Amino acid sequence: MTPFGEKVRELRRKKSIALKDMAADLNVSSAYLSALEHGHRGRPSAGFVLQVCGYLGVIWDDAEDLKQLAELSHPRVTIDTAGRDELGLTVVGLMCIPPGSPRMQLYWPIGWHSRSSLLMIRRF
Repeated sequence: MTPFGEKVRELRRKKSIALKDMAADLNVSSAYLSALEHGHRGRPSAGFVLQVCGYLGVIWDDAEDLKQLAELSHPRVTIDTAGRDELGLTVVGLMCIPPGSPRMQLYWPIGWHSRSSLLMIRRF
């Protein structure tokens, strides 16, 4: 689940609203709303987040919190690393660096001859 989906589900259940009913009232499919709650859909649009806030009666700071959770919410990406060598695992590891992390600089050693050559990463 994404942080946004988890919070929407919690608020919806607190108000005893069925997913199907909420989806119909927001003019989206129940499959979409379910996928959003479970983190199988991308980040919701700002307009949709406002619709959800209005529908659930979320105001002020709680609405801002829900907007921030929507910004943080991305579906989880799974990368199968079975059978990867050192270089493949290094590349997979670099792909997993979250946005906003300190910039990275890669150093490939001069005379690159084998896959086991040293790869250094420096944060700056």
